[in-house]
Amino acid sequence: LSYSTYNQFWKEANSTINDLLVQEIPAEPLKPEKDRLTVFQKLATLYIKYVQIFRKLESSYDQVVHPQKRRILRQVLDGTMGRLLEVKDEMVNLEFSEFHYFDDILSDLKLTPNDIEIPIPKYFLHERKKVLQEREQVLGKILAKMGPTVKDSDREAKKMSLEEAIRLVQIHERARQGRLRAKFMREIRLEEEREKLAAQRGAPTLDPDVAATRIQKIWKGFIQRKVTRREREEEMVFIGMVCDGFRNLLCLLVFKMHISCSNAGKKSIQNEVEYQQALVTIKEKIRQVEGPDIKETMQDQIRQWFIECRDATGKFPDYPDEEDGGSSLLFKEKTPEEATELKEKEEEKGKKKGKKGKKSGKKSGKKKKGKNSKLISSPSQEEEPGWKMQESKFLPAVSEAHNNYESVWRNRDEAANFQQKHDGVLIKEDKRVEVESEIRIQVDELMREELNNLKMALDRDKGKKGKKGKKSGKKKGKKSGKKGKKGKKDKDLTADRTIESLYEEMVQQGVLVKCPQVWLQDFIGDYSYLGTTLRQADIEPMPSLSDVRQLVALYGILPLGSQVVHENIPQIKSLLLAGPRGVGKKMLMKSICTETGANLFDLTAQNIAGKYPGKSGLAMLIHMVTKVAKQLQPSVIFIGEAEKTFIKKAPKGDK
Repeated sequence: LSYSTYNQFWKEANSTINDLLVQEIPAEPLKPEKDRLTVFQKLATLYIKYVQIFRKLESSYDQVVHPQKRRILRQVLDGTMGRLLEVKDEMVNLEFSEFHYFDDILSDLKLTPNDIEIPIPKYFLHERKKVLQEREQVLGKILAKMGPTVKDSDREAKKMSLEEAIRLVQIHERARQGRLRAKFMREIRLEEEREKLAAQRGAPTLDPDVAATRIQKIWKGFIQRKVTRREREEEMVFIGMVCDGFRNLLCLLVFKMHISCSNAGKKSIQNEVEYQQALVTIKEKIRQVEGPDIKETMQDQIRQWFIECRDATGKFPDYPDEEDGGSSLLFKEKTPEEATELKEKEEEKGKKKGKKGKKSGKKSGKKKKGKNSKLISSPSQEEEPGWKMQESKFLPAVSEAHNNYESVWRNRDEAANFQQKHDGVLIKEDKRVEVESEIRIQVDELMREELNNLKMALDRDKGKKGKKGKKSGKKKGKKSGKKGKKGKKDKDLTADRTIESLYEEMVQQGVLVKCPQVWLQDFIGDYSYLGTTLRQADIEPMPSLSDVRQLVALYGILPLGSQVVHENIPQIKSLLLAGPRGVGKKMLMKSICTETGANLFDLTAQNIAGKYPGKSGLAMLIHMVTKVAKQLQPSVIFIGEAEKTFIKKAPKGDK
């Protein structure tokens, strides 16, 4: 697949986002919806559309190598991911269940269950590749120091000795030679019997018609067997048991696609390095070439402002503080909203000046105004019954990224940029603003001194003493009020130890374990195709394995893999995986660690028994696990057979 394919994916996703933003950010607030079924249909449709957008954006972000495009893609990808989880949370609050069924909506939209499968972004692991490799090396060294574990020694005890292995090979080799010898002797005996029968019968004499019939019989049998073999092969290909030539070619194309995808990752890293270098070089070039002109222009503008203020008021103005933005506040273009606010403030000031002399009228006016405000606000305080969508924390980011795409990348001609390198023109636009802000700080310092000198000269001309208001400046800088008492911090039980030493101890004690690679897609399970039909018949359907896989992706992997999503969604701190033995609970836990590159802490009762005895030991264990897990995020704390942790008296078999 070429870059144009993934750019097309991005374009299609943005087109759908545009439609959804019109729906989710209406010009006028929507009325609360009272019909629960209508609300669910609306949320389910939103959920399905966001999943489709998420799938396209994830594919695009993985393969697009243009560094500036990747930044906008990352913003909209994280925003879409977070909005998807918000919609899921709305459905859970509405239905009071984590399991939802969309078979009727999928049928209406002509989609299959595979179209709403939650993808796992590959950047979760790709962007932390070096960290994961270093951690793997450290873990391997610690395990090598420890030597073979109990399980490894058990495996070695079952291994046979060298003499036993040689003896076993000899037995099988002699048996093989015996079978070959027996087969050879059987063929010799059969050949001798055939020769004896031929000698007894004499030379065979056949009629020509009989001979021709026999030849036809053998030939027709051969042809029919050939046709039957071909039909059997076609049947096996049809049912998917054997690959034909086309499928072999398809497998080759898929293999080449995987190679191309891996090359795209290397290419994106190379382009990112060049982009970072270009940021430094272009900024330095702008500072050297355009910097003096920018500085001179700013100084001229500020001096002109000095003169205009002096001519208008008879004195020089006060220079804006750095906290307020300095001179940038003077020449900032006001938005329409800011302009209207400024007009309203001026009108209010004018009204207040006109009403200064009449205190009684002012008081009565205030009272009347208060009554009117109460009458106006009382209907708004009574909220209409029904459902309303909660305010989203991710829609502003999605909208911003969408607008950036529409204004910059949608119609941009990149026919000459076959290698998808960075765009220098866009870098110049951004860096010019940075250079201007840096130069403005320097200019503000110079112009403040110049303004002070002008004020002193004006005071001397008027015969006044040029006293500076130092006292007022000091008072302004002082902080009033007493500092509040700080809350007590939790005592650090391992303040004298490094994270590396705690990590090593966790590994040695078997609390921090090496997680085998298990991917979520290996947890195979089909979709529930009759969920909606059963619910309409007042029958609660049994959740399928596909539903469990989707929930693990939504609640376990996405918030743990993306920092932006983790910080803004409602926190889901624990997952309960319940079920009989062998259904895949540990497999799902391992898939979370594999997909996110998380550390695995095993706090199963059987694993930690006797390692940290007593209440103080348990407190130390919890402290160490929490400290290491926070420092080396992401981390997963696994408590197998959690019910045994709360048993007061252990059964005889578990003692």
